[in-house]
Amino acid sequence: MKHPILVSASLLMAWASALGSPTQAPAELPSPLDLKGAIGYALDHNFAILQAREAIRLQEGVIIQVRSQQIPNLSAQGQYERNAAAISQVYPPSSSLWAVELKATQTLFAGGGVVSSIKGAKLSRDAAAFDLQTAIDTALLDVRTKFYNVLLARDKIKVEEENVRLYEHQLEDTKNQFESGTVSNFEVLRAKVYLANAQPNLITARNAYRVAVEQLRQSLGATSAGVFPEVAGSLTFAQENYDPDTAIASAHEHRPELRKLDKAQAASEESVKTARANYYPSVQAFGSYQWDGFSFVSPVGGSVSANGWTYGLQSTWAIFDGRATQGKVRQAKSQVEQARLARASEELEIDVEVRQSLSSLQEAGELVAASAKVIDQAAEALRLAEAKFHAGSATQLDVLTSEVSLEQAKTDQLTANYNYLVAVANVRKAVGLSDALVMP
Repeated sequence: MKHPILVSASLLMAWASALGSPTQAPAELPSPLDLKGAIGYALDHNFAILQAREAIRLQEGVIIQVRSQQIPNLSAQGQYERNAAAISQVYPPSSSLWAVELKATQTLFAGGGVVSSIKGAKLSRDAAAFDLQTAIDTALLDVRTKFYNVLLARDKIKVEEENVRLYEHQLEDTKNQFESGTVSNFEVLRAKVYLANAQPNLITARNAYRVAVEQLRQSLGATSAGVFPEVAGSLTFAQENYDPDTAIASAHEHRPELRKLDKAQAASEESVKTARANYYPSVQAFGSYQWDGFSFVSPVGGSVSANGWTYGLQSTWAIFDGRATQGKVRQAKSQVEQARLARASEELEIDVEVRQSLSSLQEAGELVAASAKVIDQAAEALRLAEAKFHAGSATQLDVLTSEVSLEQAKTDQLTANYNYLVAVANVRKAVGLSDALVMP
């Protein structure tokens, strides 16, 4: 099994920051569009990926907000008022007063709550980065599947067109034999019926292709309604083998869902420290400079102003808060336990997913091998039926039946190849291989 390229949270965050704004005009799709080009386009335009990328930016904003408690805060406030002398609260009576204050505060001690809040916010940002990787893996699995859908639909059109040509040739051949008197008019009529029955299948195949193209367009995030480019590629593949134990170990190490839950559990542990910080007093240093002034009413007249510094320490301590802090601590501890259980549950779910995907891959491989044998047998049966028909030892029905069998065998082979490619893509996602960096 190939070893996956590990994508770190810091790499994902750097990649998210480097990408342009999702409001930019969408780029044109590569032409022709191969699988690599489709994956590259989806990384920049798939809406699920763009939303996950924005979640990282949101968490970056939370970190900035929480860090504001750790650095000095500076504020300014001012006041101006006029009043009647009769209600003045100073003597001599004043008609107006004003005050301006510039104040700075710095938290010196908060019981460790500020530090734990910052650590928790950073861990939540890292968890969002792994959410981005999950969104990438899920979206690109969908892109691969939809791309293979287009290839399957395109190749089915070719099969149906070839069948129509075979039935047309068969009809022409039957007409010639009828004119020579070797077959009856009934054989001609039967050939026409088979040809007519092949037309709906071709129409259905063409519609399936159009639908598959639109589904791929949606998966890519291609909002432009222009002509979709030609899709390049085939349903050929190289067989892949995976050891179950190695695959499960790889999934445990690399699946972003598990790594996200590890970060979430660590963030929950920090939230316990944040809640416990309310048991301790908080201490802040402050300093301010204030300007005050009064305008006196006649006969005193004139005005007085003063300014000066004020600085000191201030502290608050909730000696008894009705057990509110105790309740917050219990909630935080419960969140830690829930995170641990969620991680264990996700690991079990991933183990089952890996085993199921490997089983589906084994089934798909066996069906590919079986379909290859059937198509060889069906082609040989058609060759023999045509030879016998021309020799007069077989009927036209034998030939038409062999053609139907060959058509079904070709369709089954295409479907088997498609299922194998999809099964490989599901295994890659299940074991934690990153489609963004590991290309076929």
